[in-house]
Amino acid sequence: MRKLALSLVLALAPAAALAGSLEVPLDQSAFVALPGPAHNVIIGNPAIADVSVPDQRHLIVTGKGAGVTNLVVTDAAGRPIFDRTIVVGAEPGDRVALINGGQVTQYTCAPRCEAVGSSGGQAGAMAPAAPSMSEYSHNAGSVQASPNTP
Repeated sequence: MRKLALSLVLALAPAAALAGSLEVPLDQSAFVALPGPAHNVIIGNPAIADVSVPDQRHLIVTGKGAGVTNLVVTDAAGRPIFDRTIVVGAEPGDRVALINGGQVTQYTCAPRCEAVGSSGGQAGAMAPAAPSMSEYSHNAGSVQASPNTP
């Protein structure tokens, strides 16, 4: 009975590696351990993610641009041992948009908030440094914060 269970687990291991998606934060990396040695590594869109291969059983996936692509790894016989959708985007909660009339200013907050751009009013103008939390609550009537605005 024990051999049957072990055989079943080993037979299903490659299938588990084929399911689901891998979320990688923008400009960060994720470490992937493969169930077998890699022979071919194919990334769908290298503008979205990059893959480094430190050895045959490990990959490092780096998020380069927001979007969705795929990663396929095959063994020497051409069988897929890893086939996943790669989703690259900002981590939840690390962006905020300040809206003041027609002016929208984007900030990234990791760990300190810094302006990354603005729209409305003067095109491409950078906003001043982010106000402190006390300024957010003090100016609540004229400034709204909305998290996770792309």
